[in-house]
Amino acid sequence: DKASITALCKMLSDASLDSNTEIVVGCPSLYIAFARGLLPASIGVAGQNCYKAEKGAFTGEVSPQMLKDVGADWVILGHSERRAIFGESDQLVADKVAYALAQGMKVIACIGETLQEREAGQTEAVVFRQTKAIADLVKDWSKVVV
Repeated sequence: DKASITALCKMLSDASLDSNTEIVVGCPSLYIAFARGLLPASIGVAGQNCYKAEKGAFTGEVSPQMLKDVGADWVILGHSERRAIFGESDQLVADKVAYALAQGMKVIACIGETLQEREAGQTEAVVFRQTKAIADLVKDWSKVVV
């Protein structure tokens, strides 16, 4: 909500931040322009998701171009909630990462195992599989945080 975003942006704007550290605020698409307007240019703004195409029959989806239009320079992709709730596959996440990068965005690529996978001793295999899907499509990692 706007009150929470305002409080966070004020705290970050007033803070003494290390100039060697890139700070990014991730917020719902609806609030990106609002957050961008409250933050200095030195603090990035991230959308919480985007699709792998600019336009088409993807009702409700947001493209990297749309995120950029409202002031986002980052996007968070592959979050565990999107993988679990919306069934986003490793390949879809990788496709979205590659497309967002190609559109000039910086990407926070989320990887990680579920509790069940951890308890089954599958952490390393899951994280490798998720990372490999992205690595198969991304050659330049200079704009990616994993």
